[in-house]
Order: sequence, then C-alpha cells, then structure tokens
Amino acid sequence: MARLRSSRSSATDALITQFLEHAGELAHPRQEQYVREILITVMRLVRDQASLGDLKLINTALKEMRYAFKVFAPYRHVRKVSTFGSARTEETSPVYRQAKEFAQRICREGYMLLTGAGNGIMRACQEGSGRDRSFGVNIRLPFEQEPNEFISRDPKLISFKYFFTRKLMFIKEADAIVLFPGGFGTHDEGFESLTLVQTGKSRPMPIVFLDAPRGTYWKTWKRYVQDHLLRCGLISPVDMRLFKVTDRIDVAIDEIRTFYRVYHSSRYVGDRFVIRLSAPLSPAIVAELNDEFQDILKDGVFEVGAALPEEEGEPEIAHLPRLVFRFNRLSFGRLRVMIDRINREGPATAELPPASHTAEGGLV
Repeated sequence: MARLRSSRSSATDALITQFLEHAGELAHPRQEQYVREILITVMRLVRDQASLGDLKLINTALKEMRYAFKVFAPYRHVRKVSTFGSARTEETSPVYRQAKEFAQRICREGYMLLTGAGNGIMRACQEGSGRDRSFGVNIRLPFEQEPNEFISRDPKLISFKYFFTRKLMFIKEADAIVLFPGGFGTHDEGFESLTLVQTGKSRPMPIVFLDAPRGTYWKTWKRYVQDHLLRCGLISPVDMRLFKVTDRIDVAIDEIRTFYRVYHSSRYVGDRFVIRLSAPLSPAIVAELNDEFQDILKDGVFEVGAALPEEEGEPEIAHLPRLVFRFNRLSFGRLRVMIDRINREGPATAELPPASHTAEGGLV
C-alpha cells in the first residue's frame, strides 16, 4: 500500500511538472510551490468526491479572485481607500454631498477609491473621485445593485457572485477604510474590518466612520460600542484606538494621511514582524519604543535594520529602513498605538509613499 501511494505521488508530481512547463514562466521562485499546492488541492477534491455544488462554489470563487487580481495588478503601488455606505442614500442628502466631497479630496491626495459600484453613497464616491481614480467592486443582486453611470462599463468594474470574494478584495486592496451611514451591509463591513485589524488578519490601517456634518449616526453607534462592548469587557479599551468617528472631512483625511506619515507597510518574516518606514527612526525614538512597548514583544527588543533576505520579492521598497521585532501577535490595539507614536515622532517624507500590496503585505 505504501509503495502504491508513493507511485501515485510520483505520477502526480510528474503531471504537475509537465503542466508548469506549459503554463508559462513564474515571476518568483516561491510561486511554483503555491501553484503545486493549488493543483494538488484540485486533485484531492476529485479524490474526495466533492459534490457538484461544492465544485461550482470553488470554481466561481477562484475565477472571481483571478480576474480581480488581474484588474488590480497594474495599480498595486497606488494607495487605495475602500468606502462603504447605503445604496439608498438620496442625491439631495447631506451625507451624499459629504461622501462626494470626501472622494474628491482624498483622490487629490493621491489615493484611488474602491466602492461597491451601486447607487447612493457608492455613486456619490465615484462621482467625486471620477472614473479614472476609482474601482467598482459590484455584487450581483436581483435588486438595488446595478453599476452606477460613473463606473459602468469601465475596465476597473468587477462583478462578484459571492459576498465573501467581494469583501476579500475590499480589504486586501485597501490602505484605509471609510464608512458612511448605511444599513446591515455597512455595519457588516465595518465590524468585519475592525475584527480583521483587531485580530491581525489584515494589515494595520486607518478605519474612519464619517458622518454628515453635525450628524449623529456614528456617534450613536460609538456610544453603543462603549456602553455594551467596552463596558461589558467584550473589547479592550485600546481597541477603541483602531477607529475614528468624525463628521468632518478634514479629520478623516488627516487620519489617513497621518497614518502613512512615517509608517509605510508591514509583514511577517517567520517569527519577526517587519515595519517598513518611509524615513529612518533616530536611536532616541527606538530607545523610547523599547521602553514603552515591551509589552507587545514576545521576546527581544525593537531593532532598526535593512530589508531582510525574505523580502526580495519587493525590490521597489527594498531601500526603506525597517523596524524589526518579535511581536506577540496579540496586542494589535497597542501595535496601532505604537504606529501612531512612530508617525508622531519620526521624520516625515514629502510625498505619499507607494503602497505594497503583495501577499505578504496584505491579509495574513
């Protein structure tokens, strides 16, 4: 039996090698490992006699993700903001005007925008950003969700059958998230974004709840979070640092701009957490970090260094200085506090640094 399994394994390896030889050249040596694992998973689905429904789900999800990756690929170095809000917001509403103006102004800062491509807040954001500066991440529904005229038939419009593949793109491609008042979907997207950042399953990023001028929608929501989540011990006080509630566009833009003042991006390399910096930190600041943030270390200290060998797949940011440490992978609220400290104390760069949307720099 062992000999039979070995023979099948050898035959499978030979078939995969033959496939790879005809599929085309891979850009990075490690890509072959993942392609092999994907093909082995497909073969195991056949062996497991997966149902027709399960195969259809996997097939559709994989095709949706492949196409979305292709659309986003040319823009991987452009910072992006994912925006959420109600499809039912009227054009005459103050929050519609707020969303439109926010989109105009954040795009002038050098960002691109992701919306759900529908009406209401989505239409407002794409009207403000303009076709060239926005993506439409649409969901196919029997109601409410035809693409708006500002993104319809654009090459950057992507339609999804499944919410989970669509939401993956909203988070994976985002460097910041801004939520306007909305219904069940907006709250789902807001809480999921907070959960992913709180648990370290996505990169650290600004999350802003932006209301209409003098609006109380998100203030009321924040009160609920404080009274029923924080007070009951269901979240930690430091988790409140993961988001900002405001009714002012200036504050929302400043929250995003300041987050990338010195902090550039981050990723894990083995058991080390690597923060890429747009400007070097002084020895005095590093000493203060070692003093104040020992609690987030698994062991060791914060050290400044150059790019690690494992980061060779990102030559465009290889020159950036690094802050390297063994993170305990628990204290993500405190990690955000430390990033804020770095941005406040460190020297700033003159322009918006490019994004880093590799697999290692995105969802964990």
